[in-house]
Amino acid sequence: MHAHLRPAGLPAKPARTPARPSRRLAAALALPALLAACTADLPAPRPTPTSAPVPAGMDAARDELAALAAAAQDRHLVASYTLRAPGSPDRTILVTSANDGSWRVDVPGGALGGSADVSFAATADGLFQCALPSATRPDPATCVRLGDRDEAVPRRVDPRVQHPFTDWLDVLTDRRAPLAVSPAQPPPGAAGACYSVETTSASINAPLDVGIYCYDPDGTPTAVHTASGTLLLAGTPAPAPATVQLAGPVVDGEPLGTATPEPATSPGAGTP
Repeated sequence: MHAHLRPAGLPAKPARTPARPSRRLAAALALPALLAACTADLPAPRPTPTSAPVPAGMDAARDELAALAAAAQDRHLVASYTLRAPGSPDRTILVTSANDGSWRVDVPGGALGGSADVSFAATADGLFQCALPSATRPDPATCVRLGDRDEAVPRRVDPRVQHPFTDWLDVLTDRRAPLAVSPAQPPPGAAGACYSVETTSASINAPLDVGIYCYDPDGTPTAVHTASGTLLLAGTPAPAPATVQLAGPVVDGEPLGTATPEPATSPGAGTP
């Protein structure tokens, strides 16, 4: 078979030129530039609001107080404190923090509107309130179990005196607790490093009472000033016992409340 030859004198067939880009490809190439132009016309994004920074002094005070409260948790002693409360005579509060972690706080006038003396204690067997003998209640001491040792004292029987030596120390060492801490001047008659403590939560169940808390460098609480009164360390603390002892035997019964009891109505009262 003969090859198909081009007739002589005809011009050579021009070479094929590259195809033009399709409209779709051209649009794809132009899109980034269009987006960049649109973005340039948009307003700059607003900065994300942040919380106000904590002043360096307050942050340092919070660290210092947390360290002292942690030392107080490890400080085992027997110490007397003078309680000065509005409208009441001065009372002596005895605090015992034993080496095994048990504790006891004796509160004269801590029940029945100040007419009965009580003691609160937490041992391996639970949390107790003990009614102590007094001039208005000469009966022997007896104790009532309030619950497990880590439970809260019921509000109706709570004189709030024992908290600075027990569960409020947990709050002061907890950096997540809603507290604002700043250095403070010691209350009259107090010694040690003192800090003003306020709550930053709107909850009605505040984790502790706002006020001034003072400590020696070894963690000994030296003073606590709140709306309910002022506790002042009286004298030098004594060594701690191995464990605390309840003031009396445990019996079935109701604990003594803090409220003043209503006077008993005599038979026939109000009868014409």
